[in-house]
Amino acid sequence: MLKSISRLSLVPLTRGSPAITSSILRRLLSSEARAKIQKAIDASPVVLFMKGTPELPQCGFSRAVIQVLDLHGVPPEKMRTYNVLEDLELRSGIKEFSEWPTVPQLYIQSEFVGGCDIVLGMHQSGELEELLAKHNIIPKADEETAAQATSS
Repeated sequence: MLKSISRLSLVPLTRGSPAITSSILRRLLSSEARAKIQKAIDASPVVLFMKGTPELPQCGFSRAVIQVLDLHGVPPEKMRTYNVLEDLELRSGIKEFSEWPTVPQLYIQSEFVGGCDIVLGMHQSGELEELLAKHNIIPKADEETAAQATSS
């Protein structure tokens, strides 16, 4: 009987409103862990939490995000990556921090952009290039054209 009561009491929490679920998740992540993640996100213009490393991604989604960032010419000195497979607390903590259930997770100028599907969609629509240029992470398209014309 106790099992069924406790099980019933958990159902509303897992199927409850996003606000309730969100506040519960926030409480699971310690303020110290939250501060560490925020500090990491604030430390670089582009931050990617991924499985593996840029040189050796350990999942296809992480590989895809790295390839997209490479296509846009994001300089290594403006990007910091964190391998969530090396730190189990980070692996679960980043999901709670962003309220996004999957990895990889991309942040630009301390703002959460999204996971692989969002990044790919933004790449295809041109939004990612605009965002990277807006924050001076990559040259704006007209600056790049001018630089190429000068070097010719």
